[in-house]
Amino acid sequence: MSVYPAIESVVEMLGGARILRARVRTLMDLAQLVSNGLPFRSLRAVAERYPEPYRRRIEQLVVPRTTLQRREASGVLSPEESERLERVARLSALAEYVWESRDAAQQWLTTPLPLLGNEAPLDLAATDLGARRVEDVLWKLEHSLPV
Repeated sequence: MSVYPAIESVVEMLGGARILRARVRTLMDLAQLVSNGLPFRSLRAVAERYPEPYRRRIEQLVVPRTTLQRREASGVLSPEESERLERVARLSALAEYVWESRDAAQQWLTTPLPLLGNEAPLDLAATDLGARRVEDVLWKLEHSLPV
């Protein structure tokens, strides 16, 4: 059972080669981009996949509000912000894979769930452990295992 959705899906979430300005074929390629700082436009690419008010929530998960304008001006996210953005993109890609629909995935990711402590799965992407909890639930759903 893989804990990572298809790399192509995550790259597409982040804006693809057009925004990343790099060929990303492996997890190692993506890790290098993240450690160097993803383009600010990748944040917009992920956020724009969601309806309001979740666009702002995604931005706030990734970059503190007080830093947002500076990051936009510089055009690059910090490595830590890039890690958070990659987690959001990864969870989004995995949810779309499991639910086989962008709308269904977004609905699931933005709805507080009792099995996740009444938190929305998307909100748990703020931390690595939270994202792992969400991935675990998604993979169990995919394989029809009890959650």
